[in-house]
Amino acid sequence: MRFFHPLFLIGASASVYSVVNGLNILISNDDGFGTANIRELYKAMKAFGHNVYIVASVTNQSGTGGTATYTQYRNLTADSEFGIVKKGAPSIGTDPNDSHIWYFNGTPSSCVQVALDYVLPRYTNLTTFDLVLSGPNYGWNLGPFLYTLAGTLGATYTAVGRGIPAIGISGGYGVQTPYYDVNTTTKAGLKDPATIMAQLSANIAQQLIESVAAQGGGPLLPLGYGLNVNVPLITSFKDSSCINPPFIQTRMTGGADIDYANYNETTGLFSYGNLVVPGTNQCINGDCSLPGETEILNVGCQSSVSVFTVDYDAPIGGACKSGPNVRSLLQPLVQYANSSVLVGGLNGTAVSGTNATVSSPVPTASITTISSSGGMRVSASSAALAVGLLMILI
Repeated sequence: MRFFHPLFLIGASASVYSVVNGLNILISNDDGFGTANIRELYKAMKAFGHNVYIVASVTNQSGTGGTATYTQYRNLTADSEFGIVKKGAPSIGTDPNDSHIWYFNGTPSSCVQVALDYVLPRYTNLTTFDLVLSGPNYGWNLGPFLYTLAGTLGATYTAVGRGIPAIGISGGYGVQTPYYDVNTTTKAGLKDPATIMAQLSANIAQQLIESVAAQGGGPLLPLGYGLNVNVPLITSFKDSSCINPPFIQTRMTGGADIDYANYNETTGLFSYGNLVVPGTNQCINGDCSLPGETEILNVGCQSSVSVFTVDYDAPIGGACKSGPNVRSLLQPLVQYANSSVLVGGLNGTAVSGTNATVSSPVPTASITTISSSGGMRVSASSAALAVGLLMILI
């Protein structure tokens, strides 16, 4: 199936029109298929004209990392999250109201595998997904330690390991809400935080798509590469102090926590404690001049975007080859921390504060899916360079 979406740029003398072919996108998470965040991202990506599926866990699977656990029961032994699907229903199935939204009784990593190996070949006419988005998660996933702990990242690097570009997204708001409780407007007269989170997340994906197309085409990300995105607490429930955070180029190490076993002498029990230690924050590969994502989120109303790979090997001698310049594909939406002017993540606007009002267009291009590739490829059209990047406006 293919969808089409028009992009418009109103120039000084004429209107320019182009058509972008919809990509095939899988969305998953570790909070469950019925949460507000995942459903709002689903809507936001469809608004860009893409063909979107959800395959996510039937219940909250936070903290499962990359563990692949499959249910041993043919049917659900309890109601699904928020009671959307009832006890006794099949352990895999679709939302009662949308055949593109699937649930599975398993961990996030297994949901991605089920999507690729069961849903894709049996219930779609597709050969692969072009991009996987995991999240937006309820709560941040910061630092290399959470790369292995978080189910959101587990789904992300499962896809990357299967050769599909993937982005993990997490946000500061930690209270999970069902999709049917999303507010059209909050008491502050603003969009629901889940809607804003989704728009920010979709803009990151669309920036990547448009950048690759504008550079002449190719895979969305180099093989084995993924992105980890963290968004600050969106304050739209109460005020507009943080509703349009800029995206900042970061690395995972730098101010990051790691757990330690905190023993309670009274109860005789252990609980998690947090440490910031050199072992967790040693920069070995990549650009060590970049701030850590934890450091950026501690600044306030800023989002972090870190590039990671599936290759864990540290250099043990000799010259290291320089890698592909993935970070350039995220510009101009994702900036460097020392930029003189920060750009609002919702609409690519340049202001000194966190909320902006004037759009900043960049080149775009038409997009085609090549079924034989490990992920999508994009190709540039002759008219594309005159067309501005489509951003969802708050």
